[in-house]
Amino acid sequence: MDIFPISLKLKQQLCLIVGGGSIAFRKASLLAKAGAILHVVAPEVDINLRNLVASSNGEVKQKPFDELDLDQPYKLVIAATDQADVNHHVFVACEKKNLLVNSVDDIPNCRFMVPALIDRSPLVISIASNGTSPVLSRQLRTQLETLIPHGMGKLAEFSGKWRKAVKEKINNPDERRIFWEDLYASPLKEQVFNDNLSTANQMIEDALSKWSKPKGEVYLVGAGPGDPELLTLKALRLMQQADVVIYDRLVSSPILELCRRDAEKIYVGKARSNHAVPQEGINQLLIQYALDGKRVCRLKGGDPFIFGRGGEEIQELVTADVPFQVVPGITAASGCSAYAGIPLTHRDYAQSVRFLTGHLKEGSPELPWRELVYENQTLVLYMGLVGLETICKRLIEHGQRPDMPVALISKGTTPEQQVVIGNLENIAEKVMQYEVQAPTLTIIGEVVKLREQLQWQ
Repeated sequence: MDIFPISLKLKQQLCLIVGGGSIAFRKASLLAKAGAILHVVAPEVDINLRNLVASSNGEVKQKPFDELDLDQPYKLVIAATDQADVNHHVFVACEKKNLLVNSVDDIPNCRFMVPALIDRSPLVISIASNGTSPVLSRQLRTQLETLIPHGMGKLAEFSGKWRKAVKEKINNPDERRIFWEDLYASPLKEQVFNDNLSTANQMIEDALSKWSKPKGEVYLVGAGPGDPELLTLKALRLMQQADVVIYDRLVSSPILELCRRDAEKIYVGKARSNHAVPQEGINQLLIQYALDGKRVCRLKGGDPFIFGRGGEEIQELVTADVPFQVVPGITAASGCSAYAGIPLTHRDYAQSVRFLTGHLKEGSPELPWRELVYENQTLVLYMGLVGLETICKRLIEHGQRPDMPVALISKGTTPEQQVVIGNLENIAEKVMQYEVQAPTLTIIGEVVKLREQLQWQ
């Protein structure tokens, strides 16, 4: 994060604008809306800007800028001229006095940026791009304008009036957050939007009188194979409201960033011969936090019920009488094959698909080899990189032809995706040749031939 977003209270605070044209007027309008007292310095000042300054009880100095103009206690300064040397002069002078300064469309001479704003006062949403793309920020603002009801401002104001009473009734901040989240998910919001404030007040009074310590819950969430845009809407919603996030090795950093920022995050990843937390320990963590009243998101790469041990964790939750929800995710087989341009089934090549684990037990994978040797079938191996050479040999020994196509998809659906194509006879050698790294999905079957024609990533 290159910039730190803050919201300044500028009511009755002095703010200086250097410049007197249309750009200065636009920036002055925003400051005036926030209640600032405006001072303007410029050789020429537009009449509309003069009137705005007068309405804020400010003053206009019709003269070129010099450092003495900063002798008053300004909270911030905006340089809104079309002269680069003047903007730089203003910036340097403000830096000497540790004053926040923005030069319009002049990034090197800025100490802060003016974001694109969505005004639902007292709720204000800002969008900033660190000055790199103001047009993009405005486009995003336009999109969000259509999604955020104008009544949100009323809801924020209504909530503010009840904030003290809720705080006195519910001391624990985590429980208080849950109270508000439950309220905002209830019909209360529509009552406020429609100005039915007496009904809304009654609803919040009833909710407070019935309030009791919330019972914890576990969300077993599939995070998909890596691309955050493959998350389901429900997964994102539960990730945002969880108090604790317990995540594994296959959850990508961009997906983890989408979890609630202040949630406690616990890594329990498993790599070959290196388990950060044993499965029994993970089960106990889920139960312990839920019994403490926490909402726990167990975030797993792919889908929790396909080689994700989700079933084992749910069994423990049922035994401990802990409520839970399961959110399926796009499994690696589906996501990685699609991004690699390899359909798992195809009318001409494969009429069935089998998901298998290539995990080694006592040095050898335990698979029903004879059932796997079938021409019109796609095999998908999870966790098969370490035992790949053994798996290929066993398939050939049981009758599969050595030239059967094989694809390795490493870090599928992410910007680091790598696809290596070979066959049963030579694919193990290509692991070393192309330095293929886990997590890697292996696809075996005639459908791999379609990669060259269908690849799009």
